[in-house]
Amino acid sequence: MPDAQTLDPWRRELRATLQLAAPLALANLLWMAIGTTDVIFVAQLGQEQLAASSLAVTQYMLISWALTGLTGAVAPLVAAELGRRRHAVREVRRSVRMALWLAIGTGLAGAMLCGWGEAFMLLTGQDPHISELGGTFLDIIRWAIPGMVVGSVQRTFVAALGRPMLATAITAVAILVNALGNWVFIFGHWGVAPMGLEGSALASVVTAYATVAAYALVIARDRRLRRYRLLGNWWRAEWQRLRELIRIGVPIACIIIAEGGFFSSAAYLMGRIGAAQLAAHTVALQVAALAFQVPFGVGQAATIRVGYHFGAADREGIRLAGLASLLIAFGFSFFGAGAMLLFPREILRLYVDVADPTNAAMVAPAVQFLAVAALFQLFDGIQAVAAGALRGLQDTRMPMAIALFGYWLPGFGLSLGLGLFTPLGGLGVWIGLAVGLVVVAILLLQRWRRRAVLGLLPG
Repeated sequence: MPDAQTLDPWRRELRATLQLAAPLALANLLWMAIGTTDVIFVAQLGQEQLAASSLAVTQYMLISWALTGLTGAVAPLVAAELGRRRHAVREVRRSVRMALWLAIGTGLAGAMLCGWGEAFMLLTGQDPHISELGGTFLDIIRWAIPGMVVGSVQRTFVAALGRPMLATAITAVAILVNALGNWVFIFGHWGVAPMGLEGSALASVVTAYATVAAYALVIARDRRLRRYRLLGNWWRAEWQRLRELIRIGVPIACIIIAEGGFFSSAAYLMGRIGAAQLAAHTVALQVAALAFQVPFGVGQAATIRVGYHFGAADREGIRLAGLASLLIAFGFSFFGAGAMLLFPREILRLYVDVADPTNAAMVAPAVQFLAVAALFQLFDGIQAVAAGALRGLQDTRMPMAIALFGYWLPGFGLSLGLGLFTPLGGLGVWIGLAVGLVVVAILLLQRWRRRAVLGLLPG
């Protein structure tokens, strides 16, 4: 039996990781609830509107998440700075300032890129009517991108400075703002004319900038956070810091594009199979993505905890932070997988009326998709945490190569082959999704285990 002195560092790290991961995971779940709210409201407009919003949101979210990954490089930089020196006020401010510069510039570029959304849908063979609806939706929601990316930087700052519960509280308020916006703009209330599908897009824009304003308010009022004066000398460029952000962040963005594009491509494959399959995919993927938010939050905590020990040159702390994060994510994944396997129809009932005969063509494949999602939950959690821990070591280039390989060769290759060229159809697409996640998880975990041999640890 190990003595208490041996266990103390482990217990301390497990406690620290849980205290950081729990509010981040909860904030992620609440953020997903915003998307769930959108799906619930849009589903009331019909399957065509749900399918159109699904195609538009896949583009919007892919660009948004890629840009949050790019600016998310501020997390390991801030964590390492705090690990090297507890009160690194100037260094933290410089990193966050440059991340905000990057967020605004790339956010506007991302919004412009979404202007070709409808053309892209048509290029991929989608139904012209659904593409038109999706393009109109995208023309509005794209202006939420700059706000979403800026809010992500603000969230990283408050989490790294030990205030993750602020992110949770702000996201909870964002749910209410989004639900109210959907209710007002889609159906027409409080003197607003009914906007239908376009109203849901406008609600997302309002929610994004309300979130930015809320973060700005709490940062200004919190005694620990306001001492960093994030807007102090906001015009002053720190080019070396910006280059560091880009060096670490571009591979992270590429990883997100590889994974997000992988799942987005599945939506387009489903669109070629049929509207009912696409609607089923949208709902099932929403459930799987909701379950993923807990290990994703643990992965975010792993980046900060590992980054802190990396800055302090503490190899044992790095090991314990990675191990604690992996065990927490692995344990939770069992619960998510079990719920999807045992209660698929009950879960789907949260989104659609499963007893309605008109929904039968959507519900039956959705149940199958959830069974596959249950099987890849464990591997999804492993890859999220392993990637997060490696980011804490500022190792992002090889994980990018692993993601590009795993998702797009075995993963998308199987989704395309089984989905379009076998009787499996949509189920074949989901089998390919599972295989891609398994391959990436195994390769990332192996890289984490060999971190010392690969020279990733501080001297």
